[in-house]
Amino acid sequence: MLRSPQAEDGPAISALIAASPPLDTNSAYCNLLQCSDFADTCVVAERDGQIVGWISGYRPPSHPERIFVWQVAVDASARGLGLGGRMLDELIARPAVKGATTLTTTVTETNDASWGLFQAFARRHGAELTKQPRFEREAHFAGAHDTEWQASISPLPSAQFN
Repeated sequence: MLRSPQAEDGPAISALIAASPPLDTNSAYCNLLQCSDFADTCVVAERDGQIVGWISGYRPPSHPERIFVWQVAVDASARGLGLGGRMLDELIARPAVKGATTLTTTVTETNDASWGLFQAFARRHGAELTKQPRFEREAHFAGAHDTEWQASISPLPSAQFN
């Protein structure tokens, strides 16, 4: 079942993220804010009462034509079933995403699973994926984190109907 998160989902989402390297772990408070203040642009996948998938996202105030996907996490027990793609499709179908023409995210160069997910999403929707560095290893992370590449996918299918 795919649904919007609730604040009570915060601990399970924190545990899922922690069990999903190479994702950066956020504070429990950050996850609670995502589950409450950004619930309309986040997706939880639930199976037998357990959270097995999570997408956090938001509409950047300075770029309302975009939906930014912050994290995608899928439990090991649900990988390889297309859940990540179904959650992305659920996200872009949400009323809170209406009017967005571009999905953006950031991914490190070596995160093959994420690149595969977003490339498949773009192909499935007949969209183009472009990438460029957004946050660089030395300039933004003082050498402590790999460069985050911004992937932009457009046009989104929902943009055709706005």
